[in-house]
Amino acid sequence: MIFSPHRPPEQLLPVARAAEDAGLEQLWLWEDCFAESGLAPAAAVLASTERLTVGIGLLPVPLRNVALTAMELATVERLFPGRLLPGIGHGVLNWMGQVGARAASPLTLLGEYAQALRGLLHGQRVSAQGRYVKLTDVELAWPPDPAPPLLVGAMRPKTAQLAGQFADGLITTEQTPMPEIVTLIEGFHAARAANGPDRDATALVVAFTNVPARHGAREVADQIGAYVRAGATHVIARPLGDDVDAAEYAAFLAGEVRPLLD
Repeated sequence: MIFSPHRPPEQLLPVARAAEDAGLEQLWLWEDCFAESGLAPAAAVLASTERLTVGIGLLPVPLRNVALTAMELATVERLFPGRLLPGIGHGVLNWMGQVGARAASPLTLLGEYAQALRGLLHGQRVSAQGRYVKLTDVELAWPPDPAPPLLVGAMRPKTAQLAGQFADGLITTEQTPMPEIVTLIEGFHAARAANGPDRDATALVVAFTNVPARHGAREVADQIGAYVRAGATHVIARPLGDDVDAAEYAAFLAGEVRPLLD
């Protein structure tokens, strides 16, 4: 399930504990200007639960120096091994412009960033003199072992191909129509296969989807199933409606929807 940053931060931990108690496997957050950050709430959820995996979908790369992102992700992963799924992406370009961080070529920035971040998280000493990412002999003192999977959010084919080239997974948004999602997933897998035939088997494809709160369990299961058939390995539901009790919805997903999928 998604905990949207449109909800106040003080609701997060009760929802996370309810999600874990209900048996959900993952709770996803994202960094949204100018609402909530990504890593601070992720760390809080991980510290307040024992089993729940936390996904961040996503951290906008223009806002963050890549070395800082690597340090933060490495720290959280070492504190809570195997429970973090970080994602990065372009961010909302208008918001990036508001803070003076909009890149002239978002795709170039994301490619340079993903390559450097992956190297740092895997314990490499990284030097880069790209258009945007510039590092000189940077190496983490405490790299995670193993590194968490790195995911990239994409709404366009070129970004999905970039994810296949440099990352371990793809995130698609609830705003992308299903035919386009199929195209994104196909492009992602094709790029992974071109960069190493053994990589494709471990790929993650995370699909976000909006779920009207009035839908029953069968309707929600059918909606999730459509994404699975399109190639998603994980489908993350965002309940719509200002009056939705997120804790109750977590129990609904785990108790009523998932058995229909099984």
